[in-house]
This record gives sequence, C-alpha cells and structure tokens, in this order.
Amino acid sequence: MELGIKFFGNESNKKSQIYKLEILKKNINNFKILLVIAGTNTSQIPGISAAGINAKSRRKTALADAEFLLKGASKDHKYKLPLLNAGVTPALISHVCSKLIKNHPVIVPLGIGVKPYFNHLSVEDGDLGPSNCLTTGKSMSKKRVINLYERGLAMGKSLKQPILISESVPGGTTTAQAVMEAFGLRVSNLVGSSLFKAPRELRRKVVQKGLLNAKLSTDFDSFDVVAAIGDPFQAFSMGLLIGARSAKQPVILSGGSQMMAVILLVLEFLGAKNKDDFIKDVFIATTGWLVKDNSLNNLLNLINKKYDIELLGLASPLNFQSSKYKELKDYELGHVKEGVGAGGISLLAFLDGFKNEEIVSLCQQNLEIMKGLGQISLKRDC
Repeated sequence: MELGIKFFGNESNKKSQIYKLEILKKNINNFKILLVIAGTNTSQIPGISAAGINAKSRRKTALADAEFLLKGASKDHKYKLPLLNAGVTPALISHVCSKLIKNHPVIVPLGIGVKPYFNHLSVEDGDLGPSNCLTTGKSMSKKRVINLYERGLAMGKSLKQPILISESVPGGTTTAQAVMEAFGLRVSNLVGSSLFKAPRELRRKVVQKGLLNAKLSTDFDSFDVVAAIGDPFQAFSMGLLIGARSAKQPVILSGGSQMMAVILLVLEFLGAKNKDDFIKDVFIATTGWLVKDNSLNNLLNLINKKYDIELLGLASPLNFQSSKYKELKDYELGHVKEGVGAGGISLLAFLDGFKNEEIVSLCQQNLEIMKGLGQISLKRDC
C-alpha cells in the first residue's frame, strides 16, 4: 500500500482506495483542522480513562492537549500535561505534524468550564460545564444538544475548504460505546481505549446503567440519544459533518470509535436519503496502533453493513519503533494509541512527503524540551 498507509473497512475496493488518496493529496495544504475539546463527567469514573492518572487531572487534559497542539513545548505553558501511567499525549504527534504541513488548527471548547486563554472558537456559553455522567441517563438537556448541533451545522455549511475534525474528550470512548449500543450495535468488545487494557467490563456496566436510566422511548432519534448518554462533542460534530457535506466539502474524521459514533448518529438522523453521496467524501483516519487488532475494522464493517454503505478507513503509517524514548515506544506496546487527531494529521504529513524518521525525530526533540520545562505533571502535581 502507498507509503505504508493501511486501509480498513470496505478495503477490497481498490478503485475507492485510489480515489480517496487522490482527494486527500489534492487537499493536503487546504484542510481546516478543528480540535473539539469537550467535557463529560463520565471521565470522573475511576478506571474509565487513561487521559490523566486520576479524576482531577482528567478535568484539565483537554485544555492541556489543545494548548500543546497550538504551542508545542513552551516555557509559557499554562496547563501541565497530565501524568500518564504510560506513553505521552498524542497532541505531541499532532503538533509536530501540523507544523510540518504548515497548518494552524482551530480549537472549539465545549463544556470545559473555563474560557481558554488561547485563541478558540466560541460556540456556546462558556459557563456551561461538562455534560453529566452518562450513568444518569440525562447527560444534557435536549435544548443544549440541538443548539450545539445547529452551531456545528451553520459552521459546516459556511465552509469554503475541506475539514479535519479531531477531538480530546476524556471518557469519550465510553459515551461513544453508549451511543452505538443505544442504536442496537453490540460493540462492547470492539470499542478501543486509551488504556493498555480496555476496561470492557466496567464500561459495559456503565453503559448498561445509562441506558436503563435513559428510558428511551421506542421512537427516539439521534438528539434523544446524545441528550441521554452522549457528550457535547457528538452533538456539535454531527452538525459540523452534515453542514460540511452539504457544502460539498471532504471531511476527515480523525480518530477511532468516537468518530464512528458521530457517523452513526448522522446516518440515523439522515435516514436513507443520499447516504451514498454523503459518505463518498467522508474519511475515517486513525493511527496504525489503533488498527493493530481487528476491532476498529470490525466496528466499521458493522456500521457499513447496518446502513448498507461503503465507508473506508485509513491508518497512518507512523511508528515509533526506532525511538529511544520509553514514552514513544509505549505506543508500540498498545498504550494511548490515538487522540487529538494524531492519525489524520500524521497521515496528511506522510502524504505531503515527510518521512517517518523526520516525524519521530521532531517528536523526540519536543519531548525532551517539554520534560526539561516541567510541562508534564509529576505524581506530586496530581
């Protein structure tokens, strides 16, 4: 495969693969990269996420990721990156690769509870905090969900360039699983995790409790599901994706199961109309670490089968096998895997002609600097 890019999902269609690569290559330097950072109190459940060593540090993870994506290793950082049990934030990869392709990402904070000091796009009242834990069955008001959807839709419709949507949502794989289970997909063994060993049993119980408390009626729709057991990222991204496609713009959904949940919500919302045309220029892009086992491929094929579509996924060839740093080598062992658009943004860097060793070298340089500056929390800070 070209440059070591792996395809998954509807992978047998060679013609489709060539078409997808051509679209991406043509637009490499034209993508608007959006990082949606969102808060859900689902992240506060002990053991649910590796995005921070404890619940307190997970409240700041998304802000620290966004700051690092924009500024990289910096002595002027305000937010310390959370200490992880293994690995380092994927914002490191995304920062390095966005600089290589000379892109300036835009941050959209939702339910973070504080107004970021750095440039960002304001789409809802900044005082609105995280969505409730999904176990309540009442994550958000339907009014908030529809407002976020409409803001995303308006922004998508106004686009004059292709868009890459990425996320940093601690607890987001759990809300993604809940959304997909609500629509009848049995995905508890397919949804990935930032943790080395996905907390499948814990997540299954959390999702079960949320669905029980949600008491969804028989004729529920995508808005009902997000309001019951979802998160702000899903509501906004649904609108953004639909709007961007109505403006005939290609869309990269850069991530794993959280992006699958957005696709599913949109397909449920649109019903049968124009779905093939809609899907044609939608790309799921992720890291090679997330597709090492077959679960993401199986998850995508479940969605393809359920909605009779041919959505194709692409995995970046980035690897850290040659790295001398444990934090980066941990990715090869299955820690962290994806986030902050690392898969999609590094994929664009490869398509733009940058080599694996260049990206690894720059990641190592940034890692050395951020460690020297104390930009990563120590145990005592947590």
